[in-house]
Amino acid sequence: MIKKLVLVLLVAFACTLWAADSNDEKAAVIKVIEDAYLNGVNNIGDPEAMKKGFHEDFSLKGIRGGKLAVLTISEWIEIVTKNKAEGKYPPKLKTRFEYPMIDITGNTAVVKINNFRGDKQIFTDYLLLLKFPDGWKITDKIYIRHP
Repeated sequence: MIKKLVLVLLVAFACTLWAADSNDEKAAVIKVIEDAYLNGVNNIGDPEAMKKGFHEDFSLKGIRGGKLAVLTISEWIEIVTKNKAEGKYPPKLKTRFEYPMIDITGNTAVVKINNFRGDKQIFTDYLLLLKFPDGWKITDKIYIRHP
């Protein structure tokens, strides 16, 4: 009886630690996305934040004119830098993200983002992240633009 009670308590304790670790990882993933993408790309225009949160081999993929369009992180940083120099930051309408799905398995994560400007949803994004020794990095993005 005592052995069973000890086993149940150990399992409950392990589950509690796993849940806390899982919540910590979700918070870390969201922080990288908000620092590098939400603020770095959309609301502030911070190329240094982008360099910290996006992997150097990141690519953004979408369909334009029925064909695959690809943008590297270097190209995206150039666009943000140019827009910032032209005074396009901060934007009149801030962008906000909703996170309907965050799925983390080990050192991999998939995140679905509903991307709004004001009250209007403008994109749905799917981000892939990997956890490196120095933390989570966004490695890929696919998206759909909403009319």
